[in-house]
Amino acid sequence: MVILKRPEEIEKIRKSSRIVAEILQELMNSVKPGIRTIDLEEYAEELAARKKVKPAFKGYNGFPFGLCVSVNEEVVHGMPSKRILRDGDIVSLDYGVYHDGYYGDAAITVPVGEVSQELLRLLQITKESLCEGIKESRIGNRLGDISAAIQAHVESAGFSVVRDFVGHGIGKSLHEDPQVPNFGSKGRGILLKKGMVLAIEPMVNAGKYSVKVLNDNWTVVTEDGKYSAHFEHSVAITENGPDILSCIN
Repeated sequence: MVILKRPEEIEKIRKSSRIVAEILQELMNSVKPGIRTIDLEEYAEELAARKKVKPAFKGYNGFPFGLCVSVNEEVVHGMPSKRILRDGDIVSLDYGVYHDGYYGDAAITVPVGEVSQELLRLLQITKESLCEGIKESRIGNRLGDISAAIQAHVESAGFSVVRDFVGHGIGKSLHEDPQVPNFGSKGRGILLKKGMVLAIEPMVNAGKYSVKVLNDNWTVVTEDGKYSAHFEHSVAITENGPDILSCIN
């Protein structure tokens, strides 16, 4: 069931989402060659404590960390470890918080040191595809309009969208209806209405879209070993168009 949010609820989701964006900005500034992924988790924990919020992912369905850190061919749900980031890597940082009864959720992918032009292009196209999806998040459109816009932008650039994992509604629960696929057909799916809040999150592979889950039962990687990027915003559908809640600009 899709839960429509009142304006005061959207403001609470905005508060949580902006805190997520602030923490991701701090983490992004800390990414450099030589840092361990567990260092980023520890810093995120410190920032959450400082801002008096609860990390949303920690303990969620048994996930042991607050931050998802996915490096290179890891698509999503990578677990922090003693792995050292190296020059030329890319790293996805996916984070959420719970504050005052509501969740916020966002993700970015960051280059580590000097990366190839092709990887920079992968990041750029993924970020642009998120923007294309957000543009379609309007009253009267269909969910498939978001999905189709993302897919078209990604595939026109020669990349592929992951199909096994999708975006979602967000509010009092971290994951609510509807699911928000990053592929689909215009004019299909549920009608978009005022008060919906969607976590839109394209996951884009440099190679084929097939993925698999590693033996830790969490880390998702590309089947062909090629790199993947991930960006996410929490977005409210309003009378004035899409409202990006996880934005600090």
